[in-house]
Amino acid sequence: MDDQNKNLILASVLSFIVIITWFILFPPPEPVRSDIGETQEQSEDSDLAPITSSDKATLVDTGETKIAVEAERIQIENELLSGAISTQGGRIDQLSLKKYRNTISEDSDIVTLLSPVGQSEAYYAAFGWAPAVGIKPDEVPNPNTIWTVVGNNFLTPSSPVSLIWDNGIGVKFMRKISIDEKYMFTVEQGIENNSGAEISLRPYGLLRRHGEPTDMKNFFILHEGIIRMSDGELSEEDYDDIADLPVLEKEGTHAERVEVQNIGWTGFTDHYWMTTLIPDQSSSFRSTTKYFASQDIYQVEAVMPSTVIANGTTASVSTQLFAGAKEWDTIRKYEQAGVTGFLDSIDWGWFFFLTKPMFAVLHWLNVIIGNMGWSIIGLTLIIKAVLFPLAYKSYASMAKMKELQPEMEKIKERVGDDRQKLQQEMMGLYKKEKVNPASGCLPILIQIPIFFSLYKVIFVTLELRHEPWFGWIRDLSAPDPSTILNLFGLLPWANPTTPGSILAIISLGILPILLGISMWLQQKLNPAPTDKTQAMIFAWMPWVFMFMLGTFASGLVIYWIANNTITFIQQYLIMRRQGYKPDVFGNILQSFKKKKGAE
Repeated sequence: MDDQNKNLILASVLSFIVIITWFILFPPPEPVRSDIGETQEQSEDSDLAPITSSDKATLVDTGETKIAVEAERIQIENELLSGAISTQGGRIDQLSLKKYRNTISEDSDIVTLLSPVGQSEAYYAAFGWAPAVGIKPDEVPNPNTIWTVVGNNFLTPSSPVSLIWDNGIGVKFMRKISIDEKYMFTVEQGIENNSGAEISLRPYGLLRRHGEPTDMKNFFILHEGIIRMSDGELSEEDYDDIADLPVLEKEGTHAERVEVQNIGWTGFTDHYWMTTLIPDQSSSFRSTTKYFASQDIYQVEAVMPSTVIANGTTASVSTQLFAGAKEWDTIRKYEQAGVTGFLDSIDWGWFFFLTKPMFAVLHWLNVIIGNMGWSIIGLTLIIKAVLFPLAYKSYASMAKMKELQPEMEKIKERVGDDRQKLQQEMMGLYKKEKVNPASGCLPILIQIPIFFSLYKVIFVTLELRHEPWFGWIRDLSAPDPSTILNLFGLLPWANPTTPGSILAIISLGILPILLGISMWLQQKLNPAPTDKTQAMIFAWMPWVFMFMLGTFASGLVIYWIANNTITFIQQYLIMRRQGYKPDVFGNILQSFKKKKGAE
């Protein structure tokens, strides 16, 4: 392998290390937000009702006096969700994910997704009608409207709930809310017009989030914020991007409008959870993103076209709401049921052409094996099998390079410091022996996108969260919890966990140490660089990677160890088949003897 090719590989690998290290230790700072240009919460010309902050009671005018009416709460329950709907505004504003806990501890609280107004990080879904023609804003339901429950007041997959509100001038508003066995709500909004005149309204659904979530990762590899599909085109916006949107006069706040013709959805996405409004996929709608800086509120809306309701007639529109965990199999089934592009709500990244099929295979293996740790090793075997033809040519070439090592040393001694002469002599030797030194670079270069794609898969997918392997590895999405600082559990103190701290970096667990050893052994099969500086850098690389990957997810380290082990076995057997019999352990013992003799 000539110096140019070595420098290419070295630059690629070191650049990859530097980029990952920089973003881990020095995450990008959050931008400072500005309220400039915002003069009101909501324009009077806006489609939707203004923001309110009360969720306890509302005042009802009886004609003589106003009385306070307490809002009821309708319980929600299925196999995966529990929560409540408030009759004030008819908001779905309380939801917990029964299958997931905040930590791996069995007594940890279950994950909370939605919270009502008045609680920290309020987050909820609301639906309604925006007046267009023949009806006034105070004649349609607003966020303070107290709806009446009709019949059943407990929402389950087998029992939907119905709400009703009469505006007192002949227009009756109905709302039927259903839920399936998983995470999908269906909200059917109806109107019965007996006002004596034709009216026109725009149905809408909105998701409102008070402030950024405090558990945000703020990591470059993960998108958290707004996600939407507009006519088949996926777009993602971070919270700071939303705050920087221009102020639209129509909305009276920072906003962006996208007119969707027939295929789309919009919502908020977190690391593992998501809420999404899904209008009728055959109908157009306006997808709007807003930020109210004075109250630090983020909002997404799906506003449907105007519906004309003649006197004596009824009309209805249906909107779906996904509120739950980003489970690959569940989301895939919703996509198959008609939610176009829904699987792209999982953040597959730039290498989606690798990450999506890679996770599909990993999920398939997990269904068969029943353990994500062993499934990762199985995926590694499959990847190595697919790349075997290329690896065979590469390792065969490296075997020949290894045999030529003595000749290369003789050339170096003969030409001395004349680098041009050394290059010419080396190229002549390669040509004579029919060796391509660049072929050994390919496995390393191919491993970089594969490694990054698997890192992405392990980091963003829910299926590895809190998944155990065996023994002390109880969460494949977290670093190895063992540490050399307490002699792997023999001493009574815990592993340092502060991200980016020196103690966290040097507190190597068992898996990172095995990784360093596996890389070191694999390196012993490769021809050593003739340049002393390069040889020194390559010699240190296994131990640099050991510390670098020590804070990475255990699942990723397991993949890297399995990959190194399989590569070592493949390379050893192929080199023997080519006539070169590497004595790895003998060479290691010999190098130790030389060092001891030098001392």
